This record gives sequence, C-alpha cells and structure tokens, in this order.
Amino acid sequence: MLNFLSPRPMRHEQFQLHAEVEDRHWWFVGRRRILCRLVEEVLPPDRQATIVDVGCGTGGNIAALADRYRCVGIDTSAEAVELARRRFSQVQFVAGHAPQKLGELAQEARLVLLTDVLEHVADDYAMFSELFASASPGCCFLVTVPADQSLWSEHDESFGHYRRYDLQRLAGVWEGLPATTLLISYFNSRLLPAVRLARAWNRRRGRAAGRAGTDFRLPSRPINSLLTAIFAGEARRLLAAMHGRKRGYRAGVSLMALVRREAGPAVVRSKPAGLLPDRR
Repeated sequence: MLNFLSPRPMRHEQFQLHAEVEDRHWWFVGRRRILCRLVEEVLPPDRQATIVDVGCGTGGNIAALADRYRCVGIDTSAEAVELARRRFSQVQFVAGHAPQKLGELAQEARLVLLTDVLEHVADDYAMFSELFASASPGCCFLVTVPADQSLWSEHDESFGHYRRYDLQRLAGVWEGLPATTLLISYFNSRLLPAVRLARAWNRRRGRAAGRAGTDFRLPSRPINSLLTAIFAGEARRLLAAMHGRKRGYRAGVSLMALVRREAGPAVVRSKPAGLLPDRR
C-alpha cells in the first residue's frame, strides 16, 4: 500500500454545516440530482447491486440512492460517519480508509462514488489507483472535483483542498490504468459567470460568503429553487455526452468523470514528478 497521506480533514463546524444544509442548499441538491441520473443510467436500479461512496461525509449523496441499491458509505472522519449514521439508518457506514476497511465490499462494488474527494488528498494518483486496483472489472467510478484554478478562494482553503482541476489533470489520474472513460466533462457550467462574480467579490471583501469559511449560505427559498433547477438541468446534456450525442461542457465550476474498470492488472502508483505544484 502506498502512503498517499490521510485526506486533509474538514473541521467540526464544517461537518455540522454539511449536515444542516445538504438536504436543501441548491449546490448539494442540484449535484445530487445529476449524480443520481448518471448512476441510474450506467447501473439500472437493483437492490443487490452495491454502490460504495468513498469520502461519504455526512451521507446525503449515498442515502439518495438507498431505495434502489445496496449502499455503503466510508469516510476517514469518525465524526462524519456518526452524523451520517444518525441521519440515514438505511445505509451501511464505515469509518476508516478505503479500500482497507471495506474488505470484500471493495470487490463487490458495481459503482464507486468519489464526489469532491481527490482534491483533499496530497497524492490523488495513489489514492485513486489503489481503489481502482481493488475493484472488479466492470466496476464504474463516478468522480467529481472542483475545477478552474482561477476560482481558488477561502472556500478551498477552509476545506483543505490541495488543488482545483482541469480536464488534463483529472484524466491523468487514471492514465495507464485498464480504464475506459465513459464521460469527462465540466459541469455546474450554467452558473459559472455568477460564481466567478461571487468569488471575486468575496476576495475583494476578504471573507467567504457563508459560515466556517465556506460559500455555503442558504439563499431565499425562491432563489434556492431557481438555482437548483438551473444546476440540475445540466443532467440532460451530461447524459447526452455520455452517449456521444453531444459534447460535454467546456468550462464549469466542477469536473465530472465516469470511468469503467476493465480487466487487467492495475498498478498502484504515486503522483508523477513534473506536474504543476499544488496550490497548497
């Protein structure tokens, strides 16, 4: 096992904030709707099919799938796992590192979620390749990460991010592994101009928009509903891109990839030398 270092931990108040707002805030709700659409497209609902959410946090994403699949969430934070267990009894939650703490679940998984996890890890190549090597052929990995280094802000600093990604940097994480890329695209693209303005304003005034150094501030109900609809509406184009009917988004606040594990040896490797240095 390579030592890719433990993920940079979120703070207590950030986990509490996640638990409070992830069922309502437009970013969480919109992203979750997109994720669920893509999951159902690649893995038809089946209560015997196992989905593992690595870095599950307080559990909102994996819980949204629990009525259709056998769902497991794992996180290195015991606090996050405890919050998730209290909220979502229908999901099996595990505290610890994946794949070590997953045991046979790593081989049984039909789909692995890695939603906004890799940016928290110093050696994202090592983390991903170790998870990938433990999976069985045919398993799909649905990955999301923050994009566009120009959007770096106090929000990233507060969450302990090492980097924001571009297409090439993200695709490099599984380059050379026995993998087929089914989709790689920017997303949260329709709201990119608004996010740019908000980040610029926050930098000018010297603080984030929300609590605990984050941008998670719940807007009024009508605005929140509108933003949710705008964001979640990107699912149609992302599905079309996955099937080759349209191109993905060319820019966005985040990046998404769907990668399928193929047969063959997957070598666990470290981040290569020569990459641009991380922001932190």
